[in-house]
Amino acid sequence: MGESVLERIAAGDPAAVDECLDQYGGLVWSLVRRQLRQHDDAEDAVQEIFVDLWRSAARFDPAVASEATFVTMIARRRLIDRRRKRSRAGAPDSLTEDPAGPVLSERHSVDVAEEARQAREAMQALRPEERLVLELALLEGRTHREIAEAANMPLGTVKTHARRGLLRLRALLGVEGETTIRESIG
Repeated sequence: MGESVLERIAAGDPAAVDECLDQYGGLVWSLVRRQLRQHDDAEDAVQEIFVDLWRSAARFDPAVASEATFVTMIARRRLIDRRRKRSRAGAPDSLTEDPAGPVLSERHSVDVAEEARQAREAMQALRPEERLVLELALLEGRTHREIAEAANMPLGTVKTHARRGLLRLRALLGVEGETTIRESIG
């Protein structure tokens, strides 16, 4: 098996950048569109996510998570950062430099890797049909109807697998409250 797109980016392969855009552009756009309504903001966010992804490519470890999971985690983190930055925009402290920036960045890297590992383990513990439905929804940004067509399942069955899978994931990950899960999928 050859190197993944992210491994090739980390190795400096210029062709891998275009492949990355082709392979994960739809996923990133679907995640961004759920969070940002303005087209200009969405374009900026997608660009920031891919720049961060290319800078972070060397941290990708296929033993920890799939490439799509890694891309999703980077995208979600960048979107969270954008939301936090907007909420602090009026604060006087936001104009000063943050001396703890590099330390937070290292901690951020460790957090992403640990969350990816935990999510991967939890996903593996699900029933195969629950895992399939959730991977299509979370990693590919597909709707329930699209999943039903792709998996050749009735729409109600897809919704049931999604609900049960999310409940099981919540229990496995120790997540409190149903709102957190709903926010994570859209």
